[in-house]
Amino acid sequence: MTPVLTTPADAPLVDSDAAPAVRISHVHKSFGRAGSATHVLDDITLDVAPGEFVTLLGASGCGKSTLLNLVAGLDEPSSGEIRVPGGRPALMFQEHALFPWLTAGRNIELALKLAGTPRPERRPEAERLLDLVRLPGAYGKRVHELSGGMRQRVAMARALAQGSKVLLMDEPFAALDAITRDVLHDEITRIWAERQLTVLFVTHNVREAVRLAQRVVLLSSRPGRVAREWRIDLPQPRRIESSGVADLSIEITEELRGEIRRHVQH
Repeated sequence: MTPVLTTPADAPLVDSDAAPAVRISHVHKSFGRAGSATHVLDDITLDVAPGEFVTLLGASGCGKSTLLNLVAGLDEPSSGEIRVPGGRPALMFQEHALFPWLTAGRNIELALKLAGTPRPERRPEAERLLDLVRLPGAYGKRVHELSGGMRQRVAMARALAQGSKVLLMDEPFAALDAITRDVLHDEITRIWAERQLTVLFVTHNVREAVRLAQRVVLLSSRPGRVAREWRIDLPQPRRIESSGVADLSIEITEELRGEIRRHVQH
């Protein structure tokens, strides 16, 4: 079973002939000194087209988050090249990382300030972004007054406030309960389509990867290499319990298990 990509009516159009929104070329990454270095990524080459939603999947420690940090510009590859022609991407972490002494709105305004938004425009734009993530009226709420799902919505609004068309997401829903995670899957899919974003999303959850992505990229166990890709034709919005998601998840899980077994044998 090798799904072929089609574009649902509510999804951004992916122009495969356009210049990539993210280009990763022969990237290697090691930590430590020569002779005792830990080799994390090995010759990763991957293009992400404008408007494409790609999930990076792999076992813990395979280098998914390391690769995302390199794309975000938080670290440099040991060799190879990463290009994001549209400018610095926005990044959303597993933990919301909101400043607890600021309100939800002020957290977003801080990102707007750093993005160069004039002061008089910040509050209206923060309120508009809160409406976008379906938190109207939350501008004045403190972090401790928000549920885990609400905090991640504010974190999503803050990432969008950076104004980038490329959104990097590092397991942003992993700490949430299943129902909240399911709701936020719908939200990020909706926002991706409405804002015509390019999304690179890291997860270790196979069903999450299949539910969200137009393309799933499986990384091998350390050192991380691109082991296999799947292009997905299931229409959006998808349900995590649907037969199409379940069937493809089984296939990808078997490939993932194979990669883990090969790592253990070596």
